[in-house]
Amino acid sequence: MTIEIIQADITALQVDAIVNAANETLLGGGGVDGAIHRASGPRLLETCRALPETSPGVRCPTGEARITPGFDLPARCVIHTVGPVWRGGAHDEPGLLAACHRGALALAREHAIDSIAFPAISCGVYGYPRDAAAGVALATLAEEQHRLHTPHRIVLCAFDGGMAAAWRAAAERLHVAIAAG
Repeated sequence: MTIEIIQADITALQVDAIVNAANETLLGGGGVDGAIHRASGPRLLETCRALPETSPGVRCPTGEARITPGFDLPARCVIHTVGPVWRGGAHDEPGLLAACHRGALALAREHAIDSIAFPAISCGVYGYPRDAAAGVALATLAEEQHRLHTPHRIVLCAFDGGMAAAWRAAAERLHVAIAAG
């Protein structure tokens, strides 16, 4: 497994699956969620709307993941996951954020996905501090790398240079190997 850190538009990546930092309704929103819904086309919304609710209005609880086709995206699949809203760190935010990454990788294994791209889950309007989120993401991906059928290529796709730098610093701090680039 290789981990790459890039700054790019996740909706344009040539990977088997992209991860959507979604909200619990899975019906679109702002940030990367809105960008993915716009780029994927209207069939993504229709498919998400048809997913069963686990409670009123909730199709994907925080920390869990769901998979749909990618429709008009270069990626054949979208793995939707709902990160935690940052509330100071004492409300299991790290555990829930790690569960997002583990759940996305579990779906990737189940669906024979060999390459996957993650955005900075919870770092936008959900307010998770970049450096803390980067540490959770890199530690979780490193823990998962030895499992059977884990995607061979994992891309951490930053919207801006600050997040890319946070991931690189976390990789160095945690001694996680990243692909040169």
